[in-house]
Amino acid sequence: MAYIDVEHLYRRYHTGGTEIIANNDVTFSVEKGELVIILGASGAGKSTLLNILGGMDSPNEGRVVVAGRDIARLDRRELTRYRRTDVGFVFQFYNLVANLTAKENVELASEIVRDAQNPVEVLKLVGLEGRLNNFPAQLSGGEQQRVAIARAVAKNPKILLCDEPTGALDYRTGKQVLKILQDMCRVRGATTLIVTHNAALAPIGDRVIHMRDARVVKIERSEHPADISAIEW
Repeated sequence: MAYIDVEHLYRRYHTGGTEIIANNDVTFSVEKGELVIILGASGAGKSTLLNILGGMDSPNEGRVVVAGRDIARLDRRELTRYRRTDVGFVFQFYNLVANLTAKENVELASEIVRDAQNPVEVLKLVGLEGRLNNFPAQLSGGEQQRVAIARAVAKNPKILLCDEPTGALDYRTGKQVLKILQDMCRVRGATTLIVTHNAALAPIGDRVIHMRDARVVKIERSEHPADISAIEW
């Protein structure tokens, strides 16, 4: 059995009298320690899928098995524990707490789990040792995203879920952020899933899941993924 097995997943929403199918019979697997690119245009169902994998949303049908446990069947308390201990989130727009410093934002995450990494050491890991006491408004977009990555990584998550992590960044800063995420997977062993609309990122993935119109339309495997430093877009 793979580390993550998604089987015949459906997620439907109702707006007025209209049914919207955000995930339509989605099936795929991910091995432990893989870097996975979930690729598709806006509205393809990528973020919905990521939210379900992270325990922030639940499917209407199907199985979402992570490390042998179907998280689609967990109750609210079990889902909260899963989000707290197993998953790190990196969002497009950072979601930092504005009145906390970079160090305090990371401490906020590290305090909710056992065996968390030292916040200062993690911020050093992402190149922010000189910005520990700066507030988000005093940081550039790339620096804020690196704080968000440090916050996610400080928990020592088994799964790192990244929703368009470079969408609000310029090219150079985006590559720096992707390099950090790639290193978290390759060096530290976190199973990492990156949602993006940028097809140029596909070569860095061990597995690329192509989505269109709420479905998985193709899955590609790579025996020799590229380093982000070799990718141009």
